Amino acid sequence: MLDAPADITPAKMRNYAMGLLTGRDYSRVELATKLNKRFDEHSAIDEVLQRLADEGLQSDVRFAEAFVRSRILRGHGLTRIRQDIRQKGIADELVGQTLDAADVDWMALARDVAQRKFGQRRAADQRETAKRMRFLQYRGFNYDQIKYALDGSSEDPVDGPDFFD
Repeated sequence: MLDAPADITPAKMRNYAMGLLTGRDYSRVELATKLNKRFDEHSAIDEVLQRLADEGLQSDVRFAEAFVRSRILRGHGLTRIRQDIRQKGIADELVGQTLDAADVDWMALARDVAQRKFGQRRAADQRETAKRMRFLQYRGFNYDQIKYALDGSSEDPVDGPDFFD
């Protein structure tokens, strides 16, 4: 190993964590994972993380807001954003609050994503329609949003199977 256990101090851990945080925000879970990997699960890691949070240098709220904003700009839907942010260790309650505060028209976002990807023309056949639906589903949009994006209908789907929810 590069560092002997005696050389590991909370100050070194803090400096490493602050170096990471200068590049982008990290969730507490992500930062803990990186510190545990770097410093062999040292006992002072929780203390360092708590101090960073207390000083406002690390914030799950700020991370969640930035994450949601970036994913919306990428054209991701609600389902995909929820799934991805949960993997970052953000609590469901905070996810819900952040998504509510984002105030996004998911229908309009789905239509914008479809138009950017496929243009204005309609699908030529059922196979192309299925391809477009799979793409939008992968992006995290539900059946109603996909239907609206592909054919402009904002009505509730009565005819087709509801296998996208």
